[in-house]
Amino acid sequence: MIRTAQFVRNKTLKYWTENQGIKLVDLYKQCAVMAKEFEWAGKLNSMARQASAERAIFAIQRFFANCKAKKPGKKGYPQFKKHTRSVEYKTSGWELSADKRCLTLKDGFAAGKFKLIGSRDLHFYAPGEIKRIRIVRRADGYYAQFCINVERKEEPVLTGKAIGIDVGLNHFYTDSDGETVANPRYLRKSEKALKRLQKRVSREEERF
Repeated sequence: MIRTAQFVRNKTLKYWTENQGIKLVDLYKQCAVMAKEFEWAGKLNSMARQASAERAIFAIQRFFANCKAKKPGKKGYPQFKKHTRSVEYKTSGWELSADKRCLTLKDGFAAGKFKLIGSRDLHFYAPGEIKRIRIVRRADGYYAQFCINVERKEEPVLTGKAIGIDVGLNHFYTDSDGETVANPRYLRKSEKALKRLQKRVSREEERF
């Protein structure tokens, strides 16, 4: 599925380079053409193909935005991808189980049912609030990312007070009221941990 998503993105980008001036709707149409031309491309869910085309058009739009803003250096001309690590679905081609613990991918590739392992509780969200999912391949396995449409409001509480902060070496910061926060000294702690692990490696080598 991931390789097919990469193919669709590169193919739509190539279509744009040969027909500059086209719009996203034209790339959507090209996705349908690819599904008929290549049997395995047709196995990928239609909305997943559209999401791959959107990646191409976003890269194109970013390039033109950088040119318009006269960004110095390289403008980020859209490139063909060689090592895509994800595939994105919209509202179809997948399904959550009733307990929200399993994800089933239902397009032509028939990848099947996967158990979700994580700390996020999807019961807080209605099915209609999940607008997209992205399957990401990483070195330690596959991950599912959920794009959820929720309205979040945070009302700031104004106190009418102002405070000054001074960042230093002895303390992480000191405010104008005299309150201090200790310096976490992450580097020192990391150095101690590294030294301890190096000793362990040396002992293992001697033992070997």
